[in-house]
Parts: sequence; structure tokens; C-alpha cells
Amino acid sequence: MSAVHKTSMLLIIALLFLASFAPSSAQSPNIVFIMADDMGYGDAGAYGGKEIQTPNIDRLAREGYRFTQVYAGHPVCAPSRNVLMTGLHTGHTTVRNNFSPVGGVIGLGGRKGRVSLKDEDLTVAEVLKKAGYSTGMTGKWGLGEPNTSGEPNRQGFDEWFGYLNQRRAHTYYPTFLWLNEGRFDLTGNGGGDRTQYTHDLFTGFAINFLRRHASERFFLYIPYTIPHAAFEVPDLGAYQDKPWPEEKKAIAAMETRMDRDIGLILDLLDELGIADETIVFFCSDNGSAANIDEHFGGTGPFRASKGSVYEGGIRTPMIVRWPGRVPAGKVNQSAAWYFADFLPTAAELAGIAIPPKLDGISVLPTLLGKEQDLTNRTLYWESHARGFHQAARRGDWKAVRHGLDQPIELYNLADDVSESKDVAAESDELVALFDEYFQTGRTDNPDYPLH
Repeated sequence: MSAVHKTSMLLIIALLFLASFAPSSAQSPNIVFIMADDMGYGDAGAYGGKEIQTPNIDRLAREGYRFTQVYAGHPVCAPSRNVLMTGLHTGHTTVRNNFSPVGGVIGLGGRKGRVSLKDEDLTVAEVLKKAGYSTGMTGKWGLGEPNTSGEPNRQGFDEWFGYLNQRRAHTYYPTFLWLNEGRFDLTGNGGGDRTQYTHDLFTGFAINFLRRHASERFFLYIPYTIPHAAFEVPDLGAYQDKPWPEEKKAIAAMETRMDRDIGLILDLLDELGIADETIVFFCSDNGSAANIDEHFGGTGPFRASKGSVYEGGIRTPMIVRWPGRVPAGKVNQSAAWYFADFLPTAAELAGIAIPPKLDGISVLPTLLGKEQDLTNRTLYWESHARGFHQAARRGDWKAVRHGLDQPIELYNLADDVSESKDVAAESDELVALFDEYFQTGRTDNPDYPLH
């Protein structure tokens, strides 16, 4: 072999070696995470819904991977989002309820006790930004008041537009929103006028962000407020003449409007030629509210609803689409994972090291349809609303406790998804295991005292 040939071969080998460690476009996709607010597990057609038209969510399911055992981070809004953003469960998060009885600040919603993320909190946006992603968000934040360390721009988002305060998100026709760190006045909603529907504005921002960043790697987080109350919508569309209460017509019209806009986003990814380079997640932030449950799919076969640590409060629909990489048209009925897994999964998608000391793990192998054992770990939730409540799942076993001195309830979800038969008396060993975890698997947070 000549010296020139030998040198060329060594160069090729070196390049191949380096390429094996460099993230390719297939390994480092764009990430779009779309989240509904209080949408019922069984509302969409893909999850058995019959009443509400959701053709684009159903399209996501046909083109992606539908999961049936995925969980939100908490049974209500703000703490669930904290889990999603930080990879920590609510035994370790900064925000553990929508309000704190002792801490926080007085926000523009007029209520004391809103706790904001801290500078030391590490978010998925910060992780992806360091990996070279452009980061954007539009919708409801709920993790930081104005001029606090919890504002989205101070937590890794390059651009953001929406509600800071979840209480203000209870109307779809406010007089202002936040654009980055400044107020954005909605002059069309002043003086009794209602011409600027915030959901439509969020979709417009998302479309604009995608167009501007199509040639870059990006992370776009879209936490829509639909179908959270108030049940307001510009028109009732296909539900105008349904023989339903007006509130139910509005809820259905809101969800179909959101579905329409999910379709716009999917179509735009196709138009921009980046659909194959983009992984899309769709879910809800917690279980549906009881007033939605009564008419539509609601919490399906699960016990209770939003606000409860039973399955109905924390089980969420989850669909993941990444053409050519994620199994298309498949349903996974066995893999149990939750919001805390999103940050480490996003880090692996970005081709960077997963931050240490997280409660979640990367479930990328599961998303790609590969074998991954998710049974040998404990998923955990705690709620500080109307008392102190804990729940944990390990394998098929689910434990629930309502108060530090209260007995532990135990359910086998493989046989009893509705949590109707407490079998704690039949398994002292499992009860002891969960009791130890309830005591040691969390840390105290002074903003959410236990007594």
C-alpha cells in the first residue's frame, strides 16, 4: 500500500469514527410538544371518543405511536408543567401545587401564593438551547410571575408568547398577554369587545416560529389552554345544532378547533419539508375536569378526574410521531412512563448527555419501538390540594395515600384499572415497600408544608 493510499485510508477511518459520535439530523430532530389543558383521556377518536371530531389527532395516531399508559406530572396544571419542564417528580419540584399557602408572590391574578421556578431549576428548554436548538413557546406557562426568575425567557426560551399566570388563562379574551418579558395589549378585547381569541393567536405564533426556524434545529412547546374553563369559542361550528347543553357544545367546538390547528401545524411541517426531521408529541396536562367527564369520553375507565392522584387525575393520552423512526399506526399498551421522562428523552434526542439527578429517564428506546424495561422503577406523585396526597406506581402496582397518618391503598392495575379493589390487606410486603418510598422518595419544600 502506498503512503498516499495509506494516509487516505486512515483519514476515511478517522472520519467514520468521528461520524459515529456526531449527532446526525436523524438523531437530533426538531421537537414539537403540543399539550391540551384538561382534555379527557377518551375525548379524541383515537382514544375511543365518539362525539368530538378530532381528525388531526386521529391522523397523528395513524402516523405515529399511541400510548395508553402515560401519565402527567400532577393532577393539576402548574405542578404538572413543572415536572414536564424539569424531569423531576413533584416530590422534588419547586412548584407542587397551583398555589402555596405560605410562599410565592401576589400575581396579577390577585391571589397570593404563586411560586415561580428558581434560577437553579434546569428546564428542558435550557438543556436544548445549550445543544444548539432555537427554543420557543406559546400558550400557558404557569411557572413564573412577571419579573421573577420563573419567566420563560429566564428559563431557556428564546421566544415566548402567552399567559404567565394560570388564573388569567381562565378567559380566552383577556386584554393583554405576555410577549417575551413585555405586555402585549389585545386592543380587540377592550371595552366589551371580544375579537382576539387567544388560542388562535397562539397558533399564529407557532406557525410563524416554525417558518422562521425551519432551517435550524428547534424546540417548540405549545401548551394550549383548550378545553380548560371558561368554555369560550368564537363559534360552535359542527355542534351548533346538537341537542346538548351549551357548555358541552362549546367544549366540543373548542377541542375541534384545537384539532384543526394541530392539522395546520402538521401540514406546515410537510410544506416546509421537515416532517421527517421533526418529532411531535401530543398529550394533555392532567385528567379532564369532572364537568367534561359527564358527557364526553372524559377519564374513560379510570377512577376520579382532575385534581385526584387516582388514574383519572393523572393518566393522559400520548401520541408521538416521527416519520420513519417511530412506529406508525401502532399502539403501546404496556409501557408506563410520565412527564418526568421528557427532559432526559429530549436530551438523548439532541445527542447530548442527560443531566444528572433527574427522576425521569430517557424513554427514547420505547418511542422507537425497541425493548426497554420500564417496570423496575417507581413513578411518584404528590398533591397539596385539599390536604396531602401521595401516589406511586411500580410495575403494575399502584399505591395511594391521603395524608401522612392514613393507610396505604394498593391496586393491581393489570387487573383493576379502575382502582376499585384495594388489595393492601393481601400484600404486607408491597405496602411496606411503598410506605418506605413515600417517606424517602421525596424532600420537603417550605412553600408546601405538610402540616
